[in-house]
Amino acid sequence: MRFIASDALARARRVRLVIFDVDGVLTDGRLWYGPGGEELKAFHAFDGHGVKLLELGGLKTALISGRQSQAVAERARELGIKHVVQGADDKQSAYRALLRRLGVKQQATAYMGDDLVDMPVLRRCGFACTPHEAPEDVRRCAHYVASAPAGHGAAREVCEFILEAQGKLGRVLARFRR
Repeated sequence: MRFIASDALARARRVRLVIFDVDGVLTDGRLWYGPGGEELKAFHAFDGHGVKLLELGGLKTALISGRQSQAVAERARELGIKHVVQGADDKQSAYRALLRRLGVKQQATAYMGDDLVDMPVLRRCGFACTPHEAPEDVRRCAHYVASAPAGHGAAREVCEFILEAQGKLGRVLARFRR
């Protein structure tokens, strides 16, 4: 199920900063624990490459997660995501602080979240996105509901939509067609 609001393209054109939640967006939402209690997460290469495509297109990226995880810190480092907020009990406050620090206006941000705690940010950002598995209340906040599942290409789909809306996708992908 894919949903695109009538003004989604116009909203995506204004985006300069793309922010992702982690669990249920960049992962499938399941929490895995190792024998020593360590938290394990599975990230899909499709989504990671989508983040890298955004960077190649000149957009900034960030993560805001309610949980604290070394796996998230490592994945962000691998992808070159410089702006990472973990342990955010109040994602709206974390979002506002991030925008102040980076000097970005709300309408120039995209946010992809999947659950009720993401709704305050989804309602305020310029381009709100969610995976199709999100609860109905969350999907109603979105300008774009991905058809790919969370943790299996949903974030990549959003990345490519934004780049396409900005006329950058062809140029970015041309780097790989040489």
